[in-house]
Amino acid sequence: MPKIRYDNIDNVSIDKTLKQFKQWREDRRKKATRDRSYVVPHKEPEMDYLHANREDASITWIGHSTFFLQYEGLNIVTDPVWAQRLAFQRRIGQPGIPIEDVPPIDIILISHSHYDHMHINSIRKLYRSSTTVIVPAGLKAKMVRKGFHRCHEMHWWETFKVGDVNITFVPTQHWSRRTLLDTNTSHWGGYVLEPVHHPVLPQEPHHIWNTEQDPTEPKPDVPAVTGDSEADGYIHEPLPPTIYFAGDSGYFPGFSEIGRRHKIHVALMPIGAYEPEWFLSSQHTTPEEALRAFCDVGAETMIPMHYGTFKLADDTAKEALDRLEAERQRLKIDSERIRVLGYGETLIVHGNADEEADSEDEENVI
Repeated sequence: MPKIRYDNIDNVSIDKTLKQFKQWREDRRKKATRDRSYVVPHKEPEMDYLHANREDASITWIGHSTFFLQYEGLNIVTDPVWAQRLAFQRRIGQPGIPIEDVPPIDIILISHSHYDHMHINSIRKLYRSSTTVIVPAGLKAKMVRKGFHRCHEMHWWETFKVGDVNITFVPTQHWSRRTLLDTNTSHWGGYVLEPVHHPVLPQEPHHIWNTEQDPTEPKPDVPAVTGDSEADGYIHEPLPPTIYFAGDSGYFPGFSEIGRRHKIHVALMPIGAYEPEWFLSSQHTTPEEALRAFCDVGAETMIPMHYGTFKLADDTAKEALDRLEAERQRLKIDSERIRVLGYGETLIVHGNADEEADSEDEENVI
């Protein structure tokens, strides 16, 4: 029986010719002397807080596309890669939290099957009998063969409920492969995390996004009412923030559609592995395109990722961050909306920007 092969929206192809690969190799030799002295800073992780936390939504960068998320009482890891080497590429920066110190994991999210996003030994060290691994369509059989029996696979726009969290699998523009024979036999995408149910006053409209509104217009930000339960039977509290993990993607119209379907607070967006652009733009956003995608999805805050951990392309971490900052200034986006994390650094996210945060380090609270 022929294997299913997955495609991008509008059938955008990522395939490259042998001639293009040879041209890239020549370009890489010319750029071998680029300054790669900048190293992403490492911050001491707040392990006591992370082990005790059951209330706050928190985001901790491990490195590359690996984050440790805490959301509605669940501990979640995205694209777990603690490997010290990928083929011939050594890890440039150490993981923000050693894998043996990571709190017990409830959910592992896999965006696609590439080795820099799905490291089997890392998953094996994180996995326990109660852990659920969520993967794109086409990957479940492989994961079950590896021993990860609590595995759920998803198609684009499907939503899977775990505890009090709705997890929606959303499109990206990319591709997949683990071997020479399995190209695009599993899908690729990102994930949106939203609360299942968090009752509010019925007259409060700020948690409802009009899907017919122009996605380029700012989304309404009406403060939520807070306080204790009232006689009307509703709990007057703000919704937890919606977190969007973009996975790995080139720039494509699907970002706007994601923004139309979800009211996103924080977007984790890839900014690296884009050069040479003529070769990689269809599968990896440039820093400028990542910022454009951030605007398309209508998020309030962006956290850049997918840079500085492995040398996957010809760009450097410093170049990616400098280009991101230059584009932010050109677009006149407030600097507070772009949060550049160090390895091991935790950002605490509240659903209501006006809510007072109970934290000693208010710079790491939004």
